[in-house]
Amino acid sequence: MGRKYDLSVDFAPVAALLADRARAAMVTVLLDGRPLAAGELARVAGVSAPTASAHLARLLDGDLVTVVQQGRHRYYRLRGAEVAQVVEALSRISPAVEVRSLRQSRDARRLHEARTCYDHLAGEAGVVLFAALVDGGLIEADGDESFEVTVKGEEQFGALGLDVAALRRSRRRFAWRCLDWTERRPHLNGALGAALTARMIELAWFERGSTRRALAVTDVGRAGLADSFGCVLG
Repeated sequence: MGRKYDLSVDFAPVAALLADRARAAMVTVLLDGRPLAAGELARVAGVSAPTASAHLARLLDGDLVTVVQQGRHRYYRLRGAEVAQVVEALSRISPAVEVRSLRQSRDARRLHEARTCYDHLAGEAGVVLFAALVDGGLIEADGDESFEVTVKGEEQFGALGLDVAALRRSRRRFAWRCLDWTERRPHLNGALGAALTARMIELAWFERGSTRRALAVTDVGRAGLADSFGCVLG
């Protein structure tokens, strides 16, 4: 008797969409979380405007991206955190791009140090912060991958301006760990991770740089991370 396989999910169409280098480049740059115009995505992918439009139409049909309309302009962004998670997961099993210039080396270093993974903190800063939250007793495991905020954590996050109760009611998963593709250690994902990252950027603890997705920790941020979470960044 032959072995039975679970064929209830057909991921081949999604894999085919991401198999094209131009489309992969577009999706990767959209991990920044901010919408981009078709012209910007064409430059990133190194293709003409008509070719970019054709690629974006396929990504739209495949539900990997969505369109934000502002007046006469159309901007594209990833459909949601689920798509970002797929791209991050693929990054963990993919070979690194060969560095051929000083600029590429500099950009890679910045992304390694701190970056956004769609809407939450990743890179070295992300995994160090996650470890500090766990070690400091602010969050604790609530399953294999999910986490819950402790009483101490409620106080600390509340002092920072986060409404933890409201985040729990979000349609998005509350708090869980995501294996970082550069560090091979977990960072904080979910509604809590996104809200915390947005708040730290609002407080100027992190600043966006010229390299898309890259974040730079400020002196104010180093002090705030240490005081609030016992997180010390090198």
